[in-house]
Amino acid sequence: MKLSPRLPASLWVMLLAFLLLGAGAPALHASGGTSCEQRLTRLEQLAESAQTASLGINSGDNAWMLVCSALVLMMTAPGLILFYGGLVRGKNVLATMMHSLVLMGLVSMLWMIFGYSVAFAPGNAFWGNPLTYFMLNHVGAAPNPDYAATVPQQTFMLFQMMFAIITPALISGAVAERIKFKGYVLFVLLWVTVVYFPLCHMVWGKGGYFNWALGGQIPVLDFAGGTVVHISSGVSALVCAILLGRRLGYGHEPMMPHNVVLSLIGTGLLWVGWFGFNAGSALTAGSLATSTFAATHFSAAAGALSWTLVEWFHKGKPSVLGAASGMVAGLATITPASGFVTVPAAFLIGLAGGSACYFAVTKLKARFAYDDSLDVFGVHGIGSVIGMLLLGLLASATVNPALATTFSAHGTVVPLSGGWTQFGHQAVAVVFTAAFAGVATLILFKTVDTLVGLRVDGEEESLGLDLTQHGERAYSE
Repeated sequence: MKLSPRLPASLWVMLLAFLLLGAGAPALHASGGTSCEQRLTRLEQLAESAQTASLGINSGDNAWMLVCSALVLMMTAPGLILFYGGLVRGKNVLATMMHSLVLMGLVSMLWMIFGYSVAFAPGNAFWGNPLTYFMLNHVGAAPNPDYAATVPQQTFMLFQMMFAIITPALISGAVAERIKFKGYVLFVLLWVTVVYFPLCHMVWGKGGYFNWALGGQIPVLDFAGGTVVHISSGVSALVCAILLGRRLGYGHEPMMPHNVVLSLIGTGLLWVGWFGFNAGSALTAGSLATSTFAATHFSAAAGALSWTLVEWFHKGKPSVLGAASGMVAGLATITPASGFVTVPAAFLIGLAGGSACYFAVTKLKARFAYDDSLDVFGVHGIGSVIGMLLLGLLASATVNPALATTFSAHGTVVPLSGGWTQFGHQAVAVVFTAAFAGVATLILFKTVDTLVGLRVDGEEESLGLDLTQHGERAYSE
């Protein structure tokens, strides 16, 4: 039984004796016999409640954050697994699904050992000290007031880990159907270490270079991962797709999705999970979470409508897969802005994201003839660039009052509401993220390719990665 450190041991002994021997006697007969074990259990619950209150933990906030952590994990499995798995050819379904599934183990391991510490421990402007929370040391029930003062730091750690899992999983969509599994695993281990963890610290970590709320140098607004998640993975996906080369027969033979139904189920799971992704980033169950939830939904709706209407006008028929892609584009576009903009502004951002991503996927990709298999760059990369920039113009202190009072420069409070100054800050972060992720990915790709190779040979690609990389088939013949 855990006793609150705020109460002396003698008081606990007196309280226990009172409950068991004194005031408890009448209740014992009235209730038909309450056991000592039941009384001890109740006493332990009271003690734990007192300890929780003494730490400043809000049980509602904690419950919300745990649910959001599960929702974000659901975005990877089964959300992204089904979305990506349905878009590839039947001979590559399991291999594509495995690219997301394996990261739930690999990234969790790195996050436990040093990733969380690099991302959120005190350090310099570019990374935290990897030893501060090594093996999650000192990450327990006590909150970290710098990030989330009303939930255990362990809850905050779990929530952020789910972001670290899904980000490299997005990259896998650009290299689907032609990458060696061994090379993919090594590349991802290096990528999250070199790119994701430091970038996470720069944008969200205390003292990070771009952190607007915790002592950064350039105040960049990124509520839930426009730079950290979508631009970094989108640009890295483009670099990988170009370096890996096009699939055999690309541009000469049809490469149709083998099961759009699976992709639509994945799309629905992504939409639901994204509420945890964005609204959970409020880190409390208050009004900001509600506002973020609403902005997320209306942008997704606008993205789906925008893509559908543009495709209908451009091609003569609106496709189901196009509507699904527009929804994802709307979500990727609103992600950085979700906690800073009104619902009408979010709807406008979604409209812009859906139409822009449509042309990136259909025109830009065709113009430069790169084989981004599942359009990671066109949807996630382009979408979040638009979201980051529009956020610079549309951020509202009415939605998030901290914008008006939090950031200081030379001892003077500088409001960060929408305007051309904030637009410039956002643009700097976009360019830096794209350059950093792109150059790092180029170096890591070349290194891994030299060590173990990344592209399967022509025969293996023709047979399919399910069989050649994993010795399995998704469907019996």
